[in-house]
Amino acid sequence: MNRPEPADDARILRLGRDTFQQEARALERVAASLGAGFLQTVRALLACEDRVLVTGLGKSGIVARRLAASLTSTGTPSHFIHPVEAAHGDLGIVRGSDVLLAISRSGNNAEVTRLVQTCRHFRVTTVAMTGGEDSDLARACDIVLPVPVEREADPLNLAPTTSATAAGVMGDALVVALLTLKGFTRDDFAVFHPSGVLGRSLLVRVGDLMHRGDELPVVTADKTLRETLPEIVGKRLGGVCVVGPDGRLAGVCVDGDVKRILLQREDALDRPITEAMNPRPTTISPDLLAARALRLMEERPEGPITLLIVVDAERRPLGLLHIHDVLRSGLL
Repeated sequence: MNRPEPADDARILRLGRDTFQQEARALERVAASLGAGFLQTVRALLACEDRVLVTGLGKSGIVARRLAASLTSTGTPSHFIHPVEAAHGDLGIVRGSDVLLAISRSGNNAEVTRLVQTCRHFRVTTVAMTGGEDSDLARACDIVLPVPVEREADPLNLAPTTSATAAGVMGDALVVALLTLKGFTRDDFAVFHPSGVLGRSLLVRVGDLMHRGDELPVVTADKTLRETLPEIVGKRLGGVCVVGPDGRLAGVCVDGDVKRILLQREDALDRPITEAMNPRPTTISPDLLAARALRLMEERPEGPITLLIVVDAERRPLGLLHIHDVLRSGLL
């Protein structure tokens, strides 16, 4: 291999932008070509009673693994099967109710074609995702899903660049069509991704994180500021719920409220807590998503706050959610 050519910044940027533009144009052509093959493939995957097996070798194998993972995570059980390993025992997972989706740029990969031919003996429905519509693979499959790419992005037209991108996006198009037609929801996504940030943001609710019971700072409205301070300081949450005789929330007194009244009145400590509290605090339900509660704290029209009071339908305090509780939960 020759030594790298010296290049200025402008040329390096031009090479990068040219690649983006070439691949973008190629994707537009592939999108315009969608037709019967795409319809047949989507209907076959929707009708699949078991798993979608995805196969490919080399760069196509990498695309196939990604597609299998995307399908599985969005409600279509899928499994990557290596075309070489399949001939050495992995065929044991194949069932007649499966669908095999084979990815190959040229369609003339002997190992992939042999796997398709073997799966046909199991009466598996087979799909060829390929740029070679007249290839061995296309002729061996029940359905052909064309991915027509005229040339690769590299100047030698050898490295699978544009073709790999097009195959990946075609896989994305299948995933989006399937999850939409199946009615896959945000809640379904959360169930399949419970440990991820996205999943947690759709699962974790205020009631899972709030301070309750003995941890909840509460005083009655007949207390003075002096009598209230031990509850604020002792619970270490930066505020206290003030309730009336009926147990309903009358207001909230936070650290900032305490500082303001101390600066305004010399006798502040002996004044009723009702004079220091905010009688119209922002309240939330325990069923609210914790991620939504965080946005409420950060985007409150009157200004950001650090805690929210959780109340029931009768406005009785159930808990207190501090911004640090949400941040520690890993939702960001």
